[in-house]
Amino acid sequence: MIHYLVSEFSEYFSFLNAFSYITSRVGASVLTSMLLVFLFGPRLIKRLKIRQGEGQPIREDGPQSHLLTKKGTPTMGGLMILMGIVVSTLLWADWSNMYVWYVLLVTMGFGAIGYYDDYLKLKNRSADTKFSGKMRLLLESIVAFAGVLGIMSLQREGFDTSLAFPLFKDLLWNLGWFFPVFAVFTIVGFGNAVNLTDGLDGLAIVPVMIAAGTFALLSYIVGNAVFSGYLQVHPVPGTGELAVLLGALIGASIGFLWFNAPPAMIFMGDTGSLALGGTLGVVAVAIKHEIVLGIVGGLFVLETVSVIVQVASFKLTGKRVFRMAPLHHHYEQKGWAESTIVIRFWIIAVILAMVGLATLKLR
Repeated sequence: MIHYLVSEFSEYFSFLNAFSYITSRVGASVLTSMLLVFLFGPRLIKRLKIRQGEGQPIREDGPQSHLLTKKGTPTMGGLMILMGIVVSTLLWADWSNMYVWYVLLVTMGFGAIGYYDDYLKLKNRSADTKFSGKMRLLLESIVAFAGVLGIMSLQREGFDTSLAFPLFKDLLWNLGWFFPVFAVFTIVGFGNAVNLTDGLDGLAIVPVMIAAGTFALLSYIVGNAVFSGYLQVHPVPGTGELAVLLGALIGASIGFLWFNAPPAMIFMGDTGSLALGGTLGVVAVAIKHEIVLGIVGGLFVLETVSVIVQVASFKLTGKRVFRMAPLHHHYEQKGWAESTIVIRFWIIAVILAMVGLATLKLR
């Protein structure tokens, strides 16, 4: 909306020219979404507490401390994050940029799937949802596939089905018909990876912000012909506008963290974690940095791998590799304080983000 006002009225109101730059609109997007969550978050929390009664069901097979400290905390806090993202993006992004709309499609689609999952858990008063895992993955794949096809339609033939490698400036591997499959796997996989990590107060939201900040910078660089040429990365015209959307995500996440900081007043639930993970996944696909996402989001990948290893080991040998999965529960069982686990995982996320950014120069 503001982008439209700039183009229409900047000759009459010179101050609007400041918002013709993506960087200015990113900053404004961060502030807008953050303020929206600060303002409306308390009302939403109050309403969710009334509606949900006993709050989010806690896993009975999880750490016993959670049954005491987290019981009664409302979930679906992802709604306030989604509100901040959508409103701020619509306010500050360029509506003519289709990349923005396709990413929003995946964000809202994954958010809706997560919301339904949360709803069923609350309705049945059980942490084990009645939502079929296969059906959930199918719906996620359909949403992701729609987003991927839209993104591919915006890119030139050949490049649209290619995978870029971060350490090689000229290497592109054309995956052909397999690329949509790979892209959907990336989006769905990362959405569920963030979902698995969201098990402690503040654990998932800060690494999400770190990854979003990293990809906001990457989107801006990839979408800018000068910067992408200087850093020798494959340019993807139009993707710079995604930095505005990711700015909205960061601002909304900061606002959410205010209420999610220990002891949490609200959990984001699948509504938030699926949406945030799906957003990062589809942005990575759009800017051809899927492999870098695996580096920057390595914490989420590690949490997912711990679950896969645990399940595979138990089915094959009857023995568990970890005391409990995902990985953060393993350290809880070892006696680490929740705050220790969360802060150390944040540190790992920062290190991985710096490694991911280093790939810009290691070419």
